[in-house]
Amino acid sequence: MGGLGAIGATVLPVSPALGDLPGWGDLPALGDLIDTGACNASPLSQPFAPWGDLAFYELAPGGDFTSLAWTLNDGAQIVSGGAPYAATGASGSSSLSLPAGGSAQSPSTCVDAAYPTIRFFIAGSGTVAVEILSGDVVIPAGIAIATGGWQPTPVIVTGSAVAGALSGGTAQISLQLVGIAGNPQVDDVFIDPWNRGP
Repeated sequence: MGGLGAIGATVLPVSPALGDLPGWGDLPALGDLIDTGACNASPLSQPFAPWGDLAFYELAPGGDFTSLAWTLNDGAQIVSGGAPYAATGASGSSSLSLPAGGSAQSPSTCVDAAYPTIRFFIAGSGTVAVEILSGDVVIPAGIAIATGGWQPTPVIVTGSAVAGALSGGTAQISLQLVGIAGNPQVDDVFIDPWNRGP
């Protein structure tokens, strides 16, 4: 059984009678430890609806790469041309080029347990690792593989619930994309703040 399944199998429900024990009545309920409301009021859209994903997303800070909002290292750069699907309301005019060894870090944004996934468009040839940075903690989130023309990545779990729980409900996190192989391009990075789908 996988790690998550094993963890889930060991979690037992807590008896309501524990709240009656000395000292237990002052402890917050588990639901109070993790905030499940969105941290901000960014506009939502359904950029991946043409691919059957009806979840609502918000654009990550600077996630359309029309300006230099992300911190770029080791050959990562903004280049002309982007995803043609107008996922942000306009066709992409630029994107992130991410050669092997290059990395790009987004500005920080507030997340909590309500921000479970991210998704973006990728093109070219190569592999990108997705990480969540919460202070000094790096949470690996997944891998995206470019196989030619612009396509949406699979849904990638952010680990924001973990970051939120570790910091009392909400956390300031950054997204980090790291080139593993090839020289793929990335555009229109979205966060799903509610994980609402069909």
